[in-house]
Amino acid sequence: MRSHYCGELNASNISQEITLCGWVHRRRDHGGVIFLDVRDREGLTQVVFDPDRADSFALADSVRNEYVVKLTGLVRARPEGTVNPNMATGEIEVLGTSLEILNAAQTPPFQLDEHQSVGEDVRLKNRFVDLRRPEVQAKMRFRSKVTSVLRNYLDDNGFLDIETPILTRATPEGARDYLVPSRTQQGSFFALPQSPQLFKQLLMVSGFDRYYQIAKCFRDEDLRADRQPEFTQVDIETSFMGEKEIMSMTEEMVVGLFKQLLNVDLGTFPTMPYAEAMETYGSDKPDLRIPLKIVTVSDLMENVDFKVFSGPAVDPKGRVAALKVPGGNALTRKQIDAYTKYVSIYGAKGLAYIKVNDKSNLEEGLQSPIVKFLPVEVRQQLLERLDAQDGDLIFFGSDSEKVVNEALGALRCKLGEDLELYTCEWAPLWVVDFPMFEETSDGGITAIHHPFTAPSCSIEELKANPLTALSQAYDMVLNGTELGGGSIRIHQSDMQQTVFELLNIDEAEQEEKFGFLLDALKFGAPPHGGLAFGLDRLVMLMTGSASIRDVIAFPKTQSATCLLTQAPGEVSEKQLKELSIRVRKPVVE
Repeated sequence: MRSHYCGELNASNISQEITLCGWVHRRRDHGGVIFLDVRDREGLTQVVFDPDRADSFALADSVRNEYVVKLTGLVRARPEGTVNPNMATGEIEVLGTSLEILNAAQTPPFQLDEHQSVGEDVRLKNRFVDLRRPEVQAKMRFRSKVTSVLRNYLDDNGFLDIETPILTRATPEGARDYLVPSRTQQGSFFALPQSPQLFKQLLMVSGFDRYYQIAKCFRDEDLRADRQPEFTQVDIETSFMGEKEIMSMTEEMVVGLFKQLLNVDLGTFPTMPYAEAMETYGSDKPDLRIPLKIVTVSDLMENVDFKVFSGPAVDPKGRVAALKVPGGNALTRKQIDAYTKYVSIYGAKGLAYIKVNDKSNLEEGLQSPIVKFLPVEVRQQLLERLDAQDGDLIFFGSDSEKVVNEALGALRCKLGEDLELYTCEWAPLWVVDFPMFEETSDGGITAIHHPFTAPSCSIEELKANPLTALSQAYDMVLNGTELGGGSIRIHQSDMQQTVFELLNIDEAEQEEKFGFLLDALKFGAPPHGGLAFGLDRLVMLMTGSASIRDVIAFPKTQSATCLLTQAPGEVSEKQLKELSIRVRKPVVE
């Protein structure tokens, strides 16, 4: 139907007769000459219709935005003074000789160049229109390029693209499962996979050595900007490679991706232990573009006459920490109150601060309601430890270690954004040496990553000190976002059973949920490990998008609904009966 895409035309096509197909992006009537900006996925071309050709002129006069048209015309240079340097086709225009309306269009719910004034709910409900916007199409095209580059790298390095089941059974991976009732096995349910974790391990046991998959995963959890109920990950698993080898290979892949698509050299990724990340940045995915650091001052506050500080300072599970903001004295009381409200989201009961006006005057030069509770020698030690200078502001966190880390870690990122403290555009790193387990609120333990992660110690050492044991896990972080996480897996059945026992998964439950894996580990399982990248997050970062919804063709809302298809929806009584399911309506009090 067409000879060229709209966005492909340039000066080399001058004097050629061409045929285009696309949508009318904009129609303009300039004193008897009609201009149509015609759009397809490659871009825009300006088409001119003049009254000399009465039929096509009349038809051009009748079209409106988003009409689907086919046109033929002659490519010519734009008149002097009308060249548009902001358009790829800005040097030329097409003199239309014939026009055919392939389909009329109703007035769209919003103009494509006015989407920013339209609510997201309207755009998602009419996503087929929203997806026509050039900037959205550019992101979808970029996403396709990302997957193509990653596939080529993995193919070139001997990885096999192997699909794993979508209908499987529930496994403990940290979130609720989406369940699918079985009609043929009534009373039983499939679970949609939170990841292909067990199957990719079985593929290693089967001897495939190197596997990858662009995999759909499903998690029924509370959503936020970088979460969706269904998401895509680049899933990688390999045998006979150690932790450092897997990290080196996947780092090379990501560095190559950024170089090829963005012409950005990420360089060599630094490596940081989990303990250092939490101590210094309050997060296991620190944003190293921000120079602010969290400093522990618990030892300085143990004996001060201020229980807000002294209590957590002497509590083994507590922490008192400080965050210095260079030049932060410029912050107003209103701004500080806003930050106090912000950290309350993370459980902080307040946000103490000190403004350093004159560090040489410890009596009068420090401005804060809490200074009177701090002895002069503590003030001096505090300023020295933080290397505080005149004009700086010091924020404090004092609570359980968890609350302090989360609150000050989030505040650090908030200050970095608000005060434009970023020192570079890209800051990658590896976070390693994660704990195997963490303590739950009821005194039990749970796996930090998942129960198939290999520890860095023996079975005996793991049993003796499970909460101090480290895992062979590693996360790739970029600009404060976890791009991917992985680990060396447990490949020996006795170690896997030990981990299950520590997690209070008894033999009956082990056999019911993981019997096939435990059996596989008994039949010559090789050492293996891998890593999974969040494709949506990766594309979000590379395109500078605010949310992963911006880089998914048909995303769900934060309430896990699809406004376009109105899913989830009710089903008929007949369907429910076939599944032997009865819906219990919620009781309204």
